[in-house]
Amino acid sequence: MTKKFYITTAIDYVNAEPHIGHAFEKVLADALARWQKSKGKEVFFLTGVDENAQKNVQAAESAGIPVKEFVDKNAALFLKLCKKLNLSHSNFIRTTDKKHSVFVNEIVKKIIKKGDIYKGFYEGLYCVGCEAYYTEKDLIDGKCPEHNKVPELRKEESYFFKLSKYKKELKKIIPDYVIPRFRANEVLARIDDGLKDICVSRKGANWGIDFPNDKNYKIWVWIDALINYVSGSKDNWPADVHVVGKGINWFHSVIWPAILLSAGYPLPKKLLVHGYLNTRGKKMSKSLGNVINPLNLIEKYGADAVRYSLLRASVFEDSDFSEEILVKRYNNELANKLGNLVSRVSGLIEKTGTLKTPNKLIRKIDEKKIDNLMENYEIDKALNEIFAFIDKCNEYVQEKKPWETNDKKVLYELKESILKIAELLSSFIPESSEKIKKQFSTKKIVKGLPLFVKFEFNEEDKINKYENPVGIMTTSEVEFQDWEKLDLRVAEIKKVEDIEGADKLYKLSLDVGELGSRTICAGIKPFYSKDKLKGKKIIYFSNLKPRVMKKIESQGMLLAASTNDHKTVVLISPEKEIENGSIIG
Repeated sequence: MTKKFYITTAIDYVNAEPHIGHAFEKVLADALARWQKSKGKEVFFLTGVDENAQKNVQAAESAGIPVKEFVDKNAALFLKLCKKLNLSHSNFIRTTDKKHSVFVNEIVKKIIKKGDIYKGFYEGLYCVGCEAYYTEKDLIDGKCPEHNKVPELRKEESYFFKLSKYKKELKKIIPDYVIPRFRANEVLARIDDGLKDICVSRKGANWGIDFPNDKNYKIWVWIDALINYVSGSKDNWPADVHVVGKGINWFHSVIWPAILLSAGYPLPKKLLVHGYLNTRGKKMSKSLGNVINPLNLIEKYGADAVRYSLLRASVFEDSDFSEEILVKRYNNELANKLGNLVSRVSGLIEKTGTLKTPNKLIRKIDEKKIDNLMENYEIDKALNEIFAFIDKCNEYVQEKKPWETNDKKVLYELKESILKIAELLSSFIPESSEKIKKQFSTKKIVKGLPLFVKFEFNEEDKINKYENPVGIMTTSEVEFQDWEKLDLRVAEIKKVEDIEGADKLYKLSLDVGELGSRTICAGIKPFYSKDKLKGKKIIYFSNLKPRVMKKIESQGMLLAASTNDHKTVVLISPEKEIENGSIIG
């Protein structure tokens, strides 16, 4: 009988377009799903979207769009992402589906029947972003640790789940359930600080699933969302592994098992908690302007380039990611190593042919080690092992020099080794692996077109959906001594010029008083016409290191205020008339 393997990702809020973090989690799960399928298992892979969250309602209201229309539009983008990433998912669940709503009500009724839900009053600190209550102890500097925002103080009559009842059982379950161990230790320490009953209803909400027998309340979105793993399983429950980000570890490691224990359902086997993707060590956020849109990346570089660059990131720890990192990984590893091997060997085989022989080269790959790494969810390390073998194959070509010896046996060894590489990489870069298999499985192997064409990375042409306008100074937390280094001056814009090939940039000539004339490039063209800028006084960052943009040396930056989505940008100017070159600070 074929062994089953059921894997899930978290379901994503649809309050905004997908970002690269969503893509990261999905390709992690997809690589594991494909790997298990390659081992002969019957795989069921669930992903989807959480549409019942109040933050979706708030986002729809801000956009001036009916909630249903808003969630439909964004859910379609997440489904598009799954297709563009070439995911092998079996089901894409939407929590507004009627079947899911019915299933959620059935489970909540079972918990009520068990006596684990009661009515009471609750007062606490509520984070809208997390859709969860926090204690003072949970906060960092009085703010939500996940969203860096001060939570709201709320008091309301609510329904509660007896989470505290399951403390002992949870402490037994978590050590073998949560991976890696340090993530298990985090939640165990929090449980030891005190496990309180949780509010599982929202009074007066107009969006979501009705609470059983009380339409004045909606079911708390996290109860609704977690149940998707059962409602969307198509009778494959329990899950072999849930794949989730570290920010929602608590909900999956503590609340979810407790709900299942209360409702009488089998528990999932493993919870894989992955780290976040950062940019230069900072968490990606719209306000910092460093959020990356994965759909744009896929359109520019292709699915396998995006998949590979993401799967090279650490699974358990936070990792830096950027378009530049993607290009480097693609060029240095896929193009230079794998692509070069495929091209050279196929070209030599086309000229010389192969002759079957025992393959000593293929013995240099440790498949058992790779399999163990994948079983332990160490995907990045498994890739390291595969590419170590690719290095050995390239070294073998250099050592044996088949272009001089015309040794058909050597070329046979290389051909079979490349087919093994394609087999092993099919879980990570399926499209490219399939091309390699087809190329090296035909009777007459020909060189063909390059498998990976190198990309040039250009800072000015990089993709970033929420990129800060170029040439405008932005700030993050700094030490006072860093602030003292800045030389901010009043400057007057004397001349405004277009820059050839730049849709967003102006070339600005400034009068900075005692500092003389300066030239800067600023990405404010979408926000200001030339006549609005000429003669305007601005705040100018004078001692920023110059950089070349569109062949023009930009000698500093100007200061501006911007909304989080960068749809509105306003220049900062002196309140009253003051001479050029005046010092700010």
